[in-house]
Amino acid sequence: MGSFHSLYDQGFARVCVATPVVALADPGKNAREAVRAIEAAHSRDAGLVLFPELSLSGYSIDDLLHQSALLDAVESALGEVVAATAGRLPVALVGAPLRREGALYNCAVVVHGGRVLGVVPKSFLPNYREFYEGRHFSPADGLPAGATIRVGGEDVPFGADLLFEASDLSGFRLHVEICEDFWVPIPPSSRAALAGATVLANLSASNVTVGKAAWRRTLAAAQSGRCVAAYLYSAAGWGESTTDLAWDGQGLVCENGVELAEGPRFATEASAIFADVDLERLEQERMRLTTFRDQARREAPSSRRVRFALGAPRDRAVPLERAAPRFPYVPDDDARLAELCYEAFNIQATGLRQRIATSGAKGVVIGVSGGLDSAHALLVCATAFDALGLPRSAIHAYTLPAFATSERTKATAWALMRALGVDAAEIDVTEACRRMLADIGHPAARGEAVHDVTFENVQAGARTSLLFRLANAKGALVVGTGDLSELALGWCTYGVGDQMAHYNVNSSVPKTLIQHLIRWVAAEGRFGEAAARALDEVLATEISPELVPVAPGEKPQSTEAIVGPYALQDFTLFHATRYGFGPRKIAFLALAAWGDATRGRWPPNMTDDARALAYGLPEIKRWLGVFAKRFYQASQFKRSAMPNGPKVSSGGSLSPRGDWRAPSDSSAAPWLEELARVPDA
Repeated sequence: MGSFHSLYDQGFARVCVATPVVALADPGKNAREAVRAIEAAHSRDAGLVLFPELSLSGYSIDDLLHQSALLDAVESALGEVVAATAGRLPVALVGAPLRREGALYNCAVVVHGGRVLGVVPKSFLPNYREFYEGRHFSPADGLPAGATIRVGGEDVPFGADLLFEASDLSGFRLHVEICEDFWVPIPPSSRAALAGATVLANLSASNVTVGKAAWRRTLAAAQSGRCVAAYLYSAAGWGESTTDLAWDGQGLVCENGVELAEGPRFATEASAIFADVDLERLEQERMRLTTFRDQARREAPSSRRVRFALGAPRDRAVPLERAAPRFPYVPDDDARLAELCYEAFNIQATGLRQRIATSGAKGVVIGVSGGLDSAHALLVCATAFDALGLPRSAIHAYTLPAFATSERTKATAWALMRALGVDAAEIDVTEACRRMLADIGHPAARGEAVHDVTFENVQAGARTSLLFRLANAKGALVVGTGDLSELALGWCTYGVGDQMAHYNVNSSVPKTLIQHLIRWVAAEGRFGEAAARALDEVLATEISPELVPVAPGEKPQSTEAIVGPYALQDFTLFHATRYGFGPRKIAFLALAAWGDATRGRWPPNMTDDARALAYGLPEIKRWLGVFAKRFYQASQFKRSAMPNGPKVSSGGSLSPRGDWRAPSDSSAAPWLEELARVPDA
């Protein structure tokens, strides 16, 4: 077992894309630049460093490539680079023109630990417009099976079919391609990914023209997404010949469709970018994507695996440098947040519209408590009815106070119902609850302060039962308000309770996203100023089921004091269901996101108080334990019988008809055992 605090022991690998200053036709100087970059990458604990195409000679040297003095100098310089990697961590991918049996090849030399692991020649040689590579090089496809090349007095594997696999870092399987290989309809890296490669690296020259950088970004992100892999790209920069062309030195790291890092363009000094690639996440994604495995089986691409020991530091702290979103269900920039809020509302509203249209219902019935979930569900109802051209008076909204309902939440519910112009009413269920408690002989009916789960669920059941009977009377549908977070934690009343509805618009929307959706609606003023004020009041109210009475001056019942902070529990839910991560890795990620108030990423509409929140490892570990027990063992039977509702987030839903299927009688033991191995500090 390695160190909990090492990213290499948590399924990550740190990679580096280096853009050195090139000295045209001066391999010795270029080798010294490469050595400096390798040492810098080693000092940052990077396991891989990528250089541009022909980085030892320079790309734009034309017919100098056929000069034996230059090629001899390249081989000598390569020897210096190889020797410099001894005792260094990173695998270095160096570009060099190399000779083999009377032919010249544009090569990526894969070097580690003082030796050459293998050499990959370029497959597709551009010979159009400004490119003349066919004049100088031979392509990889003319090589015999199992080809080798002599480098530094040793025969090493040679070919475009090589995969470099670290024997001591699970999931690290590297494939290398060169520049134009990336631009063809089926890049070699596509077949390599089907053969198992998870890290795809491209040594490129790629002169710059207007708009080309954006196209590279698009291609790199798309290739990483289609291949479910990391894609690294390094373009040649300062020092290449500007006789007819210009160079920007663009460096990129993308993972599964998302850009992790981009280097400075048009820099006049050497630069490097670093990114922490999540190998476990890529492996988990591929395991789930049956179509990826199907194509891999049908294509059955051939490859040669070159195995080596990376020697990554797993026994000491190597902190994660990758930005960890605190709210994985919520984008962290204004434009994406607005787009997501728009889409989420319309997904929910469209689902409800379809259900109303097909059921022939005359309206909907909804309970409004003055809390987050019912407020958001009511907004969805208003959006759906506006889109259908139906009057909001067909939305029958009820506030249903009982023993512990506060005047504040009741007033907020009324303010929101009035602001939205729905058919609003109040029905006090206190006496109905008291009668049921008396019928079952509960001590609370005799005035005793016994506020147990029976006392609480009598209230939840009375409310939902009443809503269903109101729906019968009005020819309407009951719209549920319970959210994804509550379903995950079992914080919902089974049967006739807040879990049940004819249609639940919030069933795959987590609590943290609902908070941001409401904040977005209030800020946008989509339903008017009065509604915005009511929504601000909803956001300012502590999350509480309001089922246990409190004396004047006492704090109301707190949901998060029982099931944990929703910020942490939603973080855990996302990583557990979306990626299948275990408690150890989730704790590591949560510490990176929440351990320091100055770290992590959060949406732009967060309050200052929320931005200042931080959770230490003991708190993270404690609430992970609560999550594991409630999610994996105690509450699946509720999710197995949940009502219909639309999937909203890419994080998934918990519907047994959709993303999540699990037995109702499983054990949480494996998760709790792994959690016990997480340190307390």
